[in-house]
Amino acid sequence: MPLTSEEIVFATELFSGLGEITTRRMMGGLCLYHEGTIFAIVHSDFGIMIKGAGPFQDKLDAMGCTRWTYQREGKKETAMPYWTLPDGLEDDPEAATVLAREALDHLR
Repeated sequence: MPLTSEEIVFATELFSGLGEITTRRMMGGLCLYHEGTIFAIVHSDFGIMIKGAGPFQDKLDAMGCTRWTYQREGKKETAMPYWTLPDGLEDDPEAATVLAREALDHLR
């Protein structure tokens, strides 16, 4: 199911504390970029997901975030480098921005 314009606005406003955010549709959803680096996606099935890299992945796991995995028929399960947001973060733009900055630190 395609993302609604409301979902897109919500996601970009959630991370607006970063400054300018650009977007691009792909992976069945919308990728969010800051200064050319993808740091999150919005997926119609999974909601807003933050990108993990390096030791930040362990932090996301410790925070109880769930990693996006999928499996195609007859194939092994594949793990994508995206995690659900911690509980309550979608209601807290300041905390969401802090988490996005940390993700970006590990992605650049």
